[in-house]
Formats: sequence, C-alpha cells, structure tokens
Amino acid sequence: MDALYNTHVKLLAFDFLKLTPSPTDPSSFFRRGKRLSRAETVGIVVTRDLKPGKFVKFTIDDGSGCISCVLWLNQLNSSYFSRRNPSDVRLIAQAATDFASDLQLGVLARVRGRITDYRGALQISVSDVVVERDPNMQILHWLDCMSLVMLLARILDSDCSASCARICGVER
Repeated sequence: MDALYNTHVKLLAFDFLKLTPSPTDPSSFFRRGKRLSRAETVGIVVTRDLKPGKFVKFTIDDGSGCISCVLWLNQLNSSYFSRRNPSDVRLIAQAATDFASDLQLGVLARVRGRITDYRGALQISVSDVVVERDPNMQILHWLDCMSLVMLLARILDSDCSASCARICGVER
C-alpha cells in the first residue's frame, strides 16, 4: 500500500530535485524508497513567465533550491476537460486565473500539485496556490519537512542524512 501516493507530500527543493522517476509508471516518482505523485512546497516566487490563455511558468525558491512550476490556464479550450461539466470547467478556469494573478515576483507562495517530468526536468503541475501573508509559514514548512524526514527515518529504522540531522539539531 502506498499511503503517500496521492497525498501532497511536503518537500523542500533539495529533496524534490532528488526524486527519481518510476521505470513503470510515468506519474510516479521515488524518494527514499517511497512512491510519490504529488508535492507541496513553500517559497518565494523568483521567476514568472505568463503565456495568456495557456500557462504561467514560475520558479519557487525555498532556500534549499528552486522548483519549477507550471499553472495551466487553458481549461476552457483543452480536450482534457471536454468530458467534464461545463460549469465545473468554468470554475476551475476561474480559479486558475485567480491563482495566476496572485503569483507575482517576490511573493511567498504555498504551491501544491502533481509531480511531473517535462523534457527531463522535474516540475510541479500546480493544482492550487496560496499567497502566504505570514513569512513564518516558510520556516514552519521547513520544520514540518524536517520533522517528516526524521519520522520517516525512525519508522524505517535507518539513519537520516547528515544534513537533515544537522538542520534538525539531532545527534547521529
């Protein structure tokens, strides 16, 4: 059973960038032996490239690295959404447009979405964005990520990486 598979797993960029694709399932990635498909991160928007009606591509810097993200804006004319209820598609499109307008350079954003591989590079295909007003949310995200790593290390009865142990202040 893959308890984390369809869960938005909190990841720092240095862990996100170490994900390895599954050889059998293009929507699956592995980190520390766990199969993942979705991620959540918090950081500063450092790049933003808007293609109106198509997508906004942006980069989140969380202090440990940068994660590329893409927010699709083509719901109204995409065949992917053609079988869905038109009123639902309009709501999804409006939410995506609102998310895109909130994404400005320098804002602290919480991003959640599917982990995807585009031309050999990992990215998050965004499902939702929250602009955080409290700068402490980034530190809280870091602490949550470190706590989850330490918990996983204890569950697996294995050593946490030296960098995680050092950041968490745990002697190994």
